[in-house]
Amino acid sequence: MKYENNWESLNSRPVPEWFADAKFGIFIHWGVYSVPAYTRKGDYAEWYLQQLNERDDTKAFHKKAFGSKTYEDLAADFKAELFDAEQWAQLFQKSGAKYMNIVSKHHDGYCLYKSDYAWNWNSVDVGAHRDFLAELKQALEKTDVRFGVYHSVYEWFNPLYLKDPEEYALKHLHPMLKELITKYEPATLFTDGEWDHPSSTWHSTEFLQWLYNESPVKDYIVPNDRWGKETRGKLGGNFTTEYGMINGENTSIDDVVLDRPFEECRGIGRSFGLNRIETTEDYLSAKELIEMLCSLVSKGGNFLLNIGPAADGTIPVIMEERLLQIGDWLRVNGDAIYGTRIYTKKTQNGVYYTKKGETVFAIINRFPFGEVTLNEVEYSPAIKARLLSHPAEIETQNDGGKLKLVFPAIDPEEVKCSHLYAIELTR
Repeated sequence: MKYENNWESLNSRPVPEWFADAKFGIFIHWGVYSVPAYTRKGDYAEWYLQQLNERDDTKAFHKKAFGSKTYEDLAADFKAELFDAEQWAQLFQKSGAKYMNIVSKHHDGYCLYKSDYAWNWNSVDVGAHRDFLAELKQALEKTDVRFGVYHSVYEWFNPLYLKDPEEYALKHLHPMLKELITKYEPATLFTDGEWDHPSSTWHSTEFLQWLYNESPVKDYIVPNDRWGKETRGKLGGNFTTEYGMINGENTSIDDVVLDRPFEECRGIGRSFGLNRIETTEDYLSAKELIEMLCSLVSKGGNFLLNIGPAADGTIPVIMEERLLQIGDWLRVNGDAIYGTRIYTKKTQNGVYYTKKGETVFAIINRFPFGEVTLNEVEYSPAIKARLLSHPAEIETQNDGGKLKLVFPAIDPEEVKCSHLYAIELTR
């Protein structure tokens, strides 16, 4: 099918099935802003350049830490001397993630790859003198984690953008995006920074028509919905939320349209880029992250969990630990997550439902002891229930027409996971 240069046609393209099956991805915010790795608690550290131009506290920190150096001078300190693409790839594999998005360019315009459109403002020309996209893509080919990219559509201080955003889109953004897609063939394209102008200014439909009809990734790429100030949650590929937000407003994830794949992105802490002043109190626990994953998947969504590596190329240990904890849980309970679809749009406190074919999964957020009634499952004597984490036999009972599960005494030391527990229901 050939897609036309209009939203009606482009929106008819289905989101590739692999994305709906994947459920869990890794976001990576890493760049020059990882050198200062600083912002107020609760803010985004990757916005350091903007904050440096607007905030007295950021200016004071910068002077104390870097003296007379400009933000541009910090690119030379983005050396990534401990970066190991193979190590990153193996960590992502162990986390259970099925895809990742690395920030190829954020709003400061600095690229993590060699670009003809960012001369001397990319990681090959200045700083580490390495093409991080190429190294990471190559390393991921040895895993089953798909390589994807984030790309900011605008650049805060690009002279052409400040002069004429539409001319910038046609002469800079589009050629740069096509270069990126053609060179690295990503499975995902997470655009951002679109909010100041409508999609017509960005000529978004024109680019997406090329992406869907002519690009080397036309059959499998998953773009998102950030193509203009009117598009989030309405137009594009998968719909995106961020720290529980959509269209710039606080929302519940339940408000997302559920008949199209969506993806919630957030950091383990409150920032995407590394913020060194965050403490353990600012980071979500393994249980909170796993429960967030289960909640999102039960609603038909994916969870894109961000990490913010340090400028030296290391991933902070607390972030690594959280990813490994999620991976440990998914190795036991992955059947209740990967490849599943919405079972019900109704919710039950402490229980998350998914389905795969005729099989239903109920994921409970407490240890399996005593009994639990599954309010969204009609009782049938033919239903058999089993934990994915323990071979104990589970008794099923009729509780007013709903399925009640009665657990035997189970030794916690024998259960293969913690935090949440998936139960498979078959007939």
